[in-house]
Amino acid sequence: MGYEEDGQRYVSLAGLRVRGWSGAIVHRLLGPPDRLGVNPRFRSAPYTRLYRAERVEAAERSEEFRAVAETAVRRPREVRGSEAVRAEIARRREAVLEQIRVEPIEVPHLDPGKLALRAVEHRARREMERGRRAPAQADTDTDTDTNAGAGECTGRASLDLWKVDYLCHRLTHYDRLLDRLPGPERSTERAEAAALLRRRTYAAIAEAYLALAQECTRQLREQGLGPPPW
Repeated sequence: MGYEEDGQRYVSLAGLRVRGWSGAIVHRLLGPPDRLGVNPRFRSAPYTRLYRAERVEAAERSEEFRAVAETAVRRPREVRGSEAVRAEIARRREAVLEQIRVEPIEVPHLDPGKLALRAVEHRARREMERGRRAPAQADTDTDTDTNAGAGECTGRASLDLWKVDYLCHRLTHYDRLLDRLPGPERSTERAEAAALLRRRTYAAIAEAYLALAQECTRQLREQGLGPPPW
């Protein structure tokens, strides 16, 4: 569905269909794929057609795409009725949810000192953006192994919270998966999908940094997302 290689994002043909593209629209607006990718799970499978994400997003902003997409939505409604349209929307929604369930979440791996430093810097930026005083520099006696060079904070619990917040911030690009859900932005389905993505994000952080599992569990419960999925 979504791929990233050498700093360039790509969308597969299956990913385009999830976003509402038909084969005819792909042919008309995008033409040949930008590259052919090997299926990472089944290397003997046919090559995957990949299109640069920037080209896809530019096309989706065009008037031509909107006109063609609106026609494509109206046609099944006129031919098959509203029930068929609802079934198609449900199919697309389930495809997006399945992608959220299986999409690998790559957590950046940093050594303890660097993670602590980045977490404190991120917290400071957030405080400044809110017009507040930045957090004081952390005392390395609080956690000698992980806080070296990170400065003073109010304790290990606060630093763990800042670390998890920073890592969640680094993973916000996965929120783009939610943008592919059909229907209104404020909907029960979108809220459920966002909760699923959030749970998977915390699970990935807890797996990458075992020392942060307790803080991930605390944040899950605080946000009403239930017990941890690990």
